[in-house]
Amino acid sequence: MTPFGSTTATATATATTAATVSRAASIDPRDCKVPQVGDDGISSLAWSPTHNYLASSNWDGGVRLWQVEEQATQVRATPQAMVRHDGKAPVLDCCFSADGSTLFSGGGDKAVRMWKLASQPPNWIGQQIGVHDSPVKAVRYLPSSKLVVSGGWDRKLKFWDQRSSSPVGYLDLPERVYGLDVRGNLMVAITADRKLFVYDASGPQPVLEYEMDSPLRCQSRCVACLPNQKGFAIGGLEGRVCIRHRNNAKGFRFQCHRQGSDVFAVNAIAFANRYSTFATCGADGGVSFWNKDLKQKVKEFKPIQRSISCATFNTQGNLFAYSSSYDWSKGCGHYAQGSPNEIYVHYTPDSELKPRK
Repeated sequence: MTPFGSTTATATATATTAATVSRAASIDPRDCKVPQVGDDGISSLAWSPTHNYLASSNWDGGVRLWQVEEQATQVRATPQAMVRHDGKAPVLDCCFSADGSTLFSGGGDKAVRMWKLASQPPNWIGQQIGVHDSPVKAVRYLPSSKLVVSGGWDRKLKFWDQRSSSPVGYLDLPERVYGLDVRGNLMVAITADRKLFVYDASGPQPVLEYEMDSPLRCQSRCVACLPNQKGFAIGGLEGRVCIRHRNNAKGFRFQCHRQGSDVFAVNAIAFANRYSTFATCGADGGVSFWNKDLKQKVKEFKPIQRSISCATFNTQGNLFAYSSSYDWSKGCGHYAQGSPNEIYVHYTPDSELKPRK
């Protein structure tokens, strides 16, 4: 076991955005490589809350779906279908409805789109249910109100009823939305000006509980709500994660995804629904599992050859999906056309999630 923040790297270490050492393609050679993932970077992954269906959004404009089967620790992923956003605009996020019947997405075409999985949309283009004035960075489903919330670079959170193309409400923010998560009645948004906003999402429209400056010194890249809805975690460019309590208590921070004096961005945080364990994934190609309550590193995987752009656990917590692709932290000028983009599913036994005493 490794305590949080035990690394020797200092806060003044050099920021680095991508791993360059020759390494393996997956964190575990037994991981299932998901087929037909698309020709561009993977921007988000989402599990259905009711079945082991995995969805991805992609910079090539596609939203893809696979059925994932696990038997005796062996995992297999089978492609099901794909829909697109209009034109060649990238899709930046996707999420499922609470019953798993519908997939929502948002992207560079400024649209919020819906895909009812039981039917084929016309021309394989998702039905538009909403629109922003700028690209849509994040989408989430609100189970209490059955609305879809989208966060855009137009500095707005908008709320959509699937039956109408007009928003049922919106919230103005001071800057562009960089991240958004919902868990039960908790909703948290992070913005480009290092602010975070915590909402009570139990009513027809979320109500602001408080806003604050980010406890991280550099730009936040991801946010994830705790399964018990009592707090959230944010990760940033500085190779650091902060766990914050919902009641605005201080919480704690720790360092991660650092190699000597090099500091790598935290691209994704994902909570398993077991043992208060969560994963962090970074631009160093590394994945680590941590226990929030004991403040300990439970497992660390050897870094792979590319940045890990996103990751998520399924509802049972026994399957961990992650993508390796360019994370766009250096902008389009550093994107290498034709570079590999891959998705893997890792079987997570109890021994990898349960803290050791």
